[in-house]
Amino acid sequence: MRKRTGLAIAALAATLTLTLAACAQLEPTTPAAPTTAPSAAPSTDPAAAWLDGGRGIALVTWGSSSIACAPAVADVQAEGQTVSVTLAGPAADIVCTADFAPRGTYVAVPQGVDPTKDVALSFQGDTFGGRVPLAGNSAIDGGSKTEGKPSAGWFAPDGIVLLTWGSSTCPPVIEKLVEAKSGATVTFATDATKVCTRDFVPRLTVLGVTTPADPAGYTLTLTGDHLDGEVPVIG
Repeated sequence: MRKRTGLAIAALAATLTLTLAACAQLEPTTPAAPTTAPSAAPSTDPAAAWLDGGRGIALVTWGSSSIACAPAVADVQAEGQTVSVTLAGPAADIVCTADFAPRGTYVAVPQGVDPTKDVALSFQGDTFGGRVPLAGNSAIDGGSKTEGKPSAGWFAPDGIVLLTWGSSTCPPVIEKLVEAKSGATVTFATDATKVCTRDFVPRLTVLGVTTPADPAGYTLTLTGDHLDGEVPVIG
């Protein structure tokens, strides 16, 4: 196994959390650890990944790595296999770092959208917008086995979005990541002294890994911070 160090660890340690606007004031204004790209010459184009057995989509965009500065979903609509998302920016009093990192936004999939078929994801914010294709996956089970549990999906050949559920003010923080041929072990820091809100929301964490020979068989082993378990990465 290979242990990632240096700037690569910084790329893996940036936790990106989607929170409701009502919770934004509860989040600390201290920026999250800066994130670097998961590869030496990454694409900064928007990307998407299936999560939660097709019940959710991770929209990955680039911008400030501050936790409260990731775009949040203000509205989502669907017409056939086209999903249109309106994004909201951070509150006016939130201070965002000036770095440029991948951030994940959780999009709940509207009823009627079939995750086994291709989807066109269109998004629009105050200052940016775009359209991202997302291939359907015949192996997606509709979320019956993943509801309220961690799940993960590929958004790039070397990029994974991990979905966990819990407090909006206490997103998981990666302590280390160790890769093996068929997956990676992700260890999360545990802070028993931290006071967390008792809400239950989706939190997205962007991971950079070495491009695997067989992405279909890649598994994340989670440990620490009450997130122990194995999570297959869908793509």
